[in-house]
Amino acid sequence: MTSTTTTRATRTASGFLRSVATARESGIAVALIVVVIAATTANGNFLFSPDGFRDLLLTPSLLLLVAVGQAIVIITRNVDLSVGSTVGLTAYLTGRLFIDIDGAPVILVFVAGIVLGGVLGAINGLLVAWAKVPALVITLGTMYIYRGINVAWAGSDRINASDLPREFRGLGTQQLIGIPVLTIIAVVVLIAGAWYLRNIRGGREFYAIGSDPAAAHLYGLKVNRRIISAFIVSGALSGLAGVLYAARYGTVSSAAGFGWELQAIGAAVIGGVAISGGVGTVWGAAIGAYLLLTINRALPILGIDDFWQRAVVGVLILGSIVLDRVLAVRQHRRLIAQREDDR
Repeated sequence: MTSTTTTRATRTASGFLRSVATARESGIAVALIVVVIAATTANGNFLFSPDGFRDLLLTPSLLLLVAVGQAIVIITRNVDLSVGSTVGLTAYLTGRLFIDIDGAPVILVFVAGIVLGGVLGAINGLLVAWAKVPALVITLGTMYIYRGINVAWAGSDRINASDLPREFRGLGTQQLIGIPVLTIIAVVVLIAGAWYLRNIRGGREFYAIGSDPAAAHLYGLKVNRRIISAFIVSGALSGLAGVLYAARYGTVSSAAGFGWELQAIGAAVIGGVAISGGVGTVWGAAIGAYLLLTINRALPILGIDDFWQRAVVGVLILGSIVLDRVLAVRQHRRLIAQREDDR
């Protein structure tokens, strides 16, 4: 009995190790480790200094939040180009609430930012789901609309650190057992998102919709509702990132969050989320976010010019897309071969 139990445990452990070793996220994690080692070898302060270790954990945390929401949208075979504008709009809203409402509770500001982000995401989802217009077109339009609202609202003004309460600014620098609070918040959101996608029916339906929307509809899944909810989650997480952006940097202008949409998409794709939908995890998107921003910090230390820094990111994105296509074709051939063997 004991021998049988031990054998089963060994098989389970070996199967787990095999799945981890073959997972695409593992390859991205290895690449991240290699980049950190190379940069640390060139300059020990990159990692082995209080600021270096803190920045390694802290800098990608906000992009991680946006990338998690973006990954969920991409899994449903859509894309959200408005996340950067949502970050900027909610970041400026955060500053205005503290300025215009004397003694505004921090929790109220967080709720307001998340709700505004969710509303902006819901607008995207409704237009995509009910108007049957491609998400690329819809969110490209709302990206400019949201950014235009932000520019019109902010004008040439900006939020300064002195406009924000000390306890709120402290969130951007505080640490808990040596780990930045913003990183802890991002990791909690990441774990919650990964758990939902893996264990809850609604999360698994995102994958079904992304794999084949028509088949999901015929099967009876509420496709439109799921698509709308995916955009709401993306918008809400972008709203949360906007609030934390204000806490992290203190200064907020109308340019806040500019270009984050492409970084979030890049992080998700590099992390193994198939742009064609139905494949990927938020873990991969999170590692992709860390890899992107760590590369941006590491390459100047390694003496690589700015042009080549951008080229490296482009190569990573193209390589991820090619790899995804190769794996999809291989899996398709394997399924065909298995079907013929069953006959």
